[in-house]
Amino acid sequence: MAFEYAIVLTGSIATGKSTVAKFFEANGFTVIDADKIAHRILEEQHLVIEKHFGSICISDGKVNRKVLGKIIFEDKNERDFLEALLHPLIFDEIKQLSQEEDRHKQPYFVDIPLFFENRRYPIVRHLVVYTPKKKQLERLIQRDGYNLEEARIRIDTQIDIEEKRKQATYVIDNGGDLHQLIHECEKVKEDILGDFK
Repeated sequence: MAFEYAIVLTGSIATGKSTVAKFFEANGFTVIDADKIAHRILEEQHLVIEKHFGSICISDGKVNRKVLGKIIFEDKNERDFLEALLHPLIFDEIKQLSQEEDRHKQPYFVDIPLFFENRRYPIVRHLVVYTPKKKQLERLIQRDGYNLEEARIRIDTQIDIEEKRKQATYVIDNGGDLHQLIHECEKVKEDILGDFK
């Protein structure tokens, strides 16, 4: 059965999921990365992308994710089209990888940024990487070079981080420095290992 030992690793844009994923990988956990799978499948679908969104979204035979991102973050219908194209393909691959992991009967993570938004995966345990919204905005502007309005648009396309925090099985608070984050990760790691005994 797929997803039996799975824990969703989620949060919101610029909350620090990648750093948390690296911590758990370094501590022996498998992390199935939905974004990496999505990026590969997006490239595989570049002809469909070009036909629907236009050649503006293709550079040197590859999808220009920055241009495509601007289109889909500003137009819900276009975002819906892209999700309808990609998500079934992504789901099938993640499900197959999950079935392979479940054979080990050990907890593992499926890193799904939009888990709560899409509700496609029947995974009952959720680890939310939490950052207060103000800090999330600051990090997104600093990391990706967006202005305040662009950063807000991207954050507002997702369910509010406070709501995700309420629905979480486990929470890692990434509102402080790296030392605090590692401490939070260690604590949650022990909780997870205890829950799966």
